[in-house]
Amino acid sequence: MYNLVLLAARPPEWTHERFIAWWRVEHAELTYRLPGLRAWRHTEIEEAFDTRSEGWDGVSVLSFDSAEDLRKALDSPEWAAAVAQVGDMRGRRLAVMGTEREMFTGRPA
Repeated sequence: MYNLVLLAARPPEWTHERFIAWWRVEHAELTYRLPGLRAWRHTEIEEAFDTRSEGWDGVSVLSFDSAEDLRKALDSPEWAAAVAQVGDMRGRRLAVMGTEREMFTGRPA
């Protein structure tokens, strides 16, 4: 899998709850339409591990079969619509891309 990982913080005038609801409902409707999207996992951040990690609301991992498939999605009208919906909401984000490697799946029973 090739992933786009997004770490995001809400706009200053929004509550955490409003931002998560927007991300998982309104924004999700556009995200689901991305061409080549194989999986999408979203984590609502409920607490920071330490003070250096504070100030974030959620993490999304959007998975594609390849870097080329992700690039096609980023060039699509569906991505443009998602970006337009975000507009100038003034939240913060980090966005990184890379190859996923499964490192552990659990211990046998």
